[in-house]
Amino acid sequence: QVQLVESGGGLVQAGGSLRLSCVASGSIFSISSMRWYRQAPGNQRELVAGISSGGSTNYADSVKGRFTISRDNAKNTVYLQMDSLKPEDTAVYYCNAVISVSRDTTRNYWGQGTQVTVSS
Repeated sequence: QVQLVESGGGLVQAGGSLRLSCVASGSIFSISSMRWYRQAPGNQRELVAGISSGGSTNYADSVKGRFTISRDNAKNTVYLQMDSLKPEDTAVYYCNAVISVSRDTTRNYWGQGTQVTVSS
């Protein structure tokens, strides 16, 4: 069984920083893409940033230049460094990963979410 566990959320003032972590554990054969999504109350879940197994990254326009996604393949961990935070970044942040548990079985997994609140 594969699990994704996020950590690092919390309350921060505008202009501050937080670093989110997401660790994948369980019977893992390989991990391809890893992503961070967020969902604010009343809004749809949106993609914040993604990183491929080779390290290629992509970002939502709203976070470019402020957020940095990275991963440690040896630790099955993805990070999201969030700087210059704004109140509109307030949301529950979810980790997502495409994980193969065998050569023939690949699935999309989600973490439970971690709350990020930015006060003005």
